[in-house]
Amino acid sequence: MKKSSFLKSFGSVSFLAILFVLISGLSSFSAQSKVIKNVVLVHGAFVDGSGYKGVYDILSKKGYNVTVVQNPLTSLADDVRATKDALDKQDGPAILVGHSYGGTVITEAGDHPNVAALVYVAAFQLNEGESAIDWAKTEPASPKSGILPPDEKGFLYYDKAKFHEGFCADLPKEQADFMYASQGRFSAAALAAKVTKAPWKTKPSYGIVATQDEAILPSIQRKMYKNGNSKITEIKGSHVVFISHPQEVADVIIRASKEVK
Repeated sequence: MKKSSFLKSFGSVSFLAILFVLISGLSSFSAQSKVIKNVVLVHGAFVDGSGYKGVYDILSKKGYNVTVVQNPLTSLADDVRATKDALDKQDGPAILVGHSYGGTVITEAGDHPNVAALVYVAAFQLNEGESAIDWAKTEPASPKSGILPPDEKGFLYYDKAKFHEGFCADLPKEQADFMYASQGRFSAAALAAKVTKAPWKTKPSYGIVATQDEAILPSIQRKMYKNGNSKITEIKGSHVVFISHPQEVADVIIRASKEVK
């Protein structure tokens, strides 16, 4: 082969190799760019948004734009409004996450156009016409559960004597004592409010079972998630598994952000 022909052939091969590398790089960049980077976290009853600090830290360090909703817990409508206000502010699709009663909230708010997927964390995943209390009553409550009857104003509180063991047994007692003192009030009407939508029927959903939960029994969680066709992850933790195991919970959210198309 003449030198000029060899150089031409070598040049063609080199060009094709470079082109292949560029295309591969662009494909990889395109795949990465499709990862959803917005996450909206919704808390449940007897806690506030600060409980998501561990999950927030993990996701933020990985480049996620995280919004933590502070639910007023005065009614389902009020909590849905607060969640949709947060969703309105997202610059694109978001993963919507709800803990406990927050599952009711994200179900009712999940039809928002910015919601790409829903993640239920030891949460109520309801169908149209169902309430959280409907599912809670499907099995006898744990004797460790300490939700008190509504007070004269219609608000629920958690019994101090049972708060640590029944709500957050895998956290230090000092932390549990502070959480009890800062639990705030929760409307009993919100617990009984029925959702009118079930967006998990058309959007991907993920369910985290807290296997040592004394507030929403793990068996009830599994049934709801199975009915909702959710991808289920089990974590050995109490009802506040998002506080005690933030990495495992964050991993499920990250998985959702990468799998949703």
